[in-house]
Amino acid sequence: MNTSPIPNNGLTLNNGVEMPALGFGVFQTPPDETTDAVATALSTGYRLIDTAAAYANERGVGDAIRASGLARDDIFLETKVWISDYGFDETLHAFDKSARKLGVDTIDLFILHQALPSAFEKTVDAYRALERLLADGKVRAIGVSNFMPAHLASLLEQTEVVPAVNQIEVHPYFTQPELQAVDAEHGILTQAWSPIGGITSYRGEGATSTFEDPVIRAIAAVHGKTAAQVMLRWHLQEGRSAIPKSVKPERIRENFDVFDFELTADELHQLDALDRGVRGGPEPEVITLETFGRVIPED
Repeated sequence: MNTSPIPNNGLTLNNGVEMPALGFGVFQTPPDETTDAVATALSTGYRLIDTAAAYANERGVGDAIRASGLARDDIFLETKVWISDYGFDETLHAFDKSARKLGVDTIDLFILHQALPSAFEKTVDAYRALERLLADGKVRAIGVSNFMPAHLASLLEQTEVVPAVNQIEVHPYFTQPELQAVDAEHGILTQAWSPIGGITSYRGEGATSTFEDPVIRAIAAVHGKTAAQVMLRWHLQEGRSAIPKSVKPERIRENFDVFDFELTADELHQLDALDRGVRGGPEPEVITLETFGRVIPED
């Protein structure tokens, strides 16, 4: 992995589009809190905002962007299509729904939220719709989320455009090195959701979260930083994009304050070695319309 420091101005996707490396996510952020959270993020300096149709808060994201006073071109906006809207025509319509809620004409990165292994032909048709949107200039880049190596291999065999991004669960307790290697082999940027291991905080009594890990805390103490800041710096130095989330202004600002220190090669190795191989999110192979399908409203 690339372990050199990176500038705050971001990463270049495989189609030449520039994307900030560090972004702000709104997963599980209530709609009535989304606008204030995104407004705080934008005023702090974040320029990448990640949302999804399934989060039901795209409208709040759009409201914050319009109220920010920033030029639309200065903000990199990404959202995701839910499995209920897979299929060629359905996914084209999903773009219209998301663009309308966000209040934009163009989406910078449009992503399939999950593979649908039980109906992979619908996944392929959905991705072909993304290719059409890209060709028509309605999106600047396209990608996937939670796609495993077999999903990527099948998709690449049946489509033309290599995904620019694969957004997956990555934190020190779950690093998915094999999947990251497949992404890199194809020039796909790995973007980490739950990048500071927030999902490890929900594992029940007696479980250790990344925030309490003694190795991470020791590294943080050396640099005068928090555990969260160390984990975000780890992602950036290893060449990943990361999209931490919070609704607390102090945490939003803290998570952006990661560009004034550098982890050593040994510290990066220590963080890599914490991998426990335990996924926090659902297994990608169990995703079905029957169990995870939901109607995405028009407005």
